[in-house]
Amino acid sequence: MQKINVVGTSGSGKSTFSQKLAKTLNYPYLEMDAIYWQPNWQESSDEEFMAALNSELAQPNWVLDGNYNRTISVKWAEVDTVIWIDYSFPRTVFQAVKRAIKRSLSGTELWAGTGNIETFQKCFFSRDSIILWTLSTFKSNRKRYQAMFADPQYQHINFIRLTSPKKAQGFINQHIQQQQQTA
Repeated sequence: MQKINVVGTSGSGKSTFSQKLAKTLNYPYLEMDAIYWQPNWQESSDEEFMAALNSELAQPNWVLDGNYNRTISVKWAEVDTVIWIDYSFPRTVFQAVKRAIKRSLSGTELWAGTGNIETFQKCFFSRDSIILWTLSTFKSNRKRYQAMFADPQYQHINFIRLTSPKKAQGFINQHIQQQQQTA
């Protein structure tokens, strides 16, 4: 595993898992949201986004956290492993709500230099609500990733589906043990 993309519905735990995996493997952690979002919640144009993504992916190894389906031709051009964090609907919604509350209360900037923070209003009472996004995309994301995992055009990719936090931690632990054995 040299170039890894971790995917899953918002709130599934992609970022937490990706950060742990990147640290375990001693690879750069790349967050697609940080590449995409500009100050004041402005979106990057596709040209800006693809150029920035290409630049980040030029490294010899990485753990990339994020979906952004329109970027598949770029991010999967050299990817060797895609890890799908596919927890149950109740678990994913619970995690999304918990994260939204935590971020709203802390007022922490999400991506350095952007000033972007999540507010209680934005998380729970807005059309741009991350909770609403999680609720509305869970089923379609699951169908899309199931189809992609079976698609012959992606047969060169090692697909891994983790369906519980226990399995995700087991995957991390396995790689920690491998690192220790080679040290």
